[in-house]
Amino acid sequence: MEAVHQSPHVLIFPFPAQGHVNSMLKLAELLALASLRVTFLNSEYNHESLVRRTDILSRFVQYPGFKFETIPDGLSQDHPRVGAAMRDMFGSLELITKPIFKQMLFEINPPPDCIIGDGILGLTIDVANELGIPIIPFRTTSAGCIWVFSSIFDMIQAGELPIKGNQDMDCLITSVAGMETFLRFRDLPSFCKVSDVKDPLLQLMARETSKNFKANGLILNTFEELEGATLSQMRTKCPKIYTIGPLHEHLKARLADTNQTMSDRSSNSFREDDRSCISWLDKQPKGSVVYVSFGSIAVLPREKLMEFWFGLVHSGKRFLWVLRPENVPRNDGECDVVPTELVEGTKERGYIVDWAPQEDVLAHGAIGGFLTHSGWNSTLESVTAGVPMICWPCFADQQLNSRFVEEVWKLGLDMKDVCDRRVMEQMVNDLMVAKREEILKSATEFAKLAKGSVNAGGSSNCNFDCLIEDIRMMIKNC
Repeated sequence: MEAVHQSPHVLIFPFPAQGHVNSMLKLAELLALASLRVTFLNSEYNHESLVRRTDILSRFVQYPGFKFETIPDGLSQDHPRVGAAMRDMFGSLELITKPIFKQMLFEINPPPDCIIGDGILGLTIDVANELGIPIIPFRTTSAGCIWVFSSIFDMIQAGELPIKGNQDMDCLITSVAGMETFLRFRDLPSFCKVSDVKDPLLQLMARETSKNFKANGLILNTFEELEGATLSQMRTKCPKIYTIGPLHEHLKARLADTNQTMSDRSSNSFREDDRSCISWLDKQPKGSVVYVSFGSIAVLPREKLMEFWFGLVHSGKRFLWVLRPENVPRNDGECDVVPTELVEGTKERGYIVDWAPQEDVLAHGAIGGFLTHSGWNSTLESVTAGVPMICWPCFADQQLNSRFVEEVWKLGLDMKDVCDRRVMEQMVNDLMVAKREEILKSATEFAKLAKGSVNAGGSSNCNFDCLIEDIRMMIKNC
């Protein structure tokens, strides 16, 4: 008698950072909705934060075969896990987490038929290949960023890296195929802006991206209509790419097919959402508010925070600002007094919270613009909501994302490398008034394309179905 095949068991392992965990939890739920058995392997530190502040346990208990497992990230409990200190994670994961992960794969029951590992975590590919387990990397950054990372050795060979001390940062890069007309030295990911091509982080990003292209495929949180030109270049090196984003909108669409909604569930945040900001937004005129958030990791010097604050207040526009307690490092003896004009200006037309339910905020009718760090989740959420952006990138892929937002997609303004109250004031007024009509036109068009991609017959919807079928074929062929 022919054996009855069980549903495939997929193990998902994200890099231990908010943006990575957020998008991979959405992928995990999409797989569970497709009746796959899923094990979500999170760091102990992050799982504890999620359990304390979200409803993930009650949310996922409805899916048969879904399990949460944890693994140490190798850092001490009091490690800050923000800003530049996040670099420590790469060494600790390789040294401490990797051997534990390997042993776990011997012991987990049932054993995984497939691993979906965070593409920045090369250790998942190394271990999966060693044990003969099929693996499909998932990259949480844009296709554009991955393509640039894959071109690092081309830039070195062309003499464009390392960047020279007297380099004109507005000069175009010529060795990244398909980006010759708009990619400047200024727009390179922060890891590329080093004086030595042997820099460990630069080499790591190039090496891990190369591993991604040699795996069974590559999953991306993007959609064809947004990054089609870059994806065409990528497929010359990696033919099987599953574009299944925007994941937050895709999950919403698939849940709707099962008569479920997102309205009664928490976000996937390590921090507690302050929903009082939604009540405040309810009282504001349509399209009148600038939403401000620099993400979950960035740390701003106090003087830069003050420049943004002055610019926002002097613009005369309403604003909702997410200002995490650890956003600003406090130095000994540093004065925390805020100028009276900022306090009064904020009382008149501003609202500040420690953390906000961002997807709900961006979807709110009162939001007219987004001052963002240009992280990929935030960028995609803004694209899907049709909200124009002012981009102030901090690190990693954000510099490149902001260039695409302004120069390629025409969805906003790029303020990179500048932190000045007068420029901030001008950009807010440009986004909300002077240049609003042309930017909003592009934003509305891309929002329509984003939503269409995840609905029945859309590109991301079809690509996800192909991913599920290919995973099922893996166990049939075993």
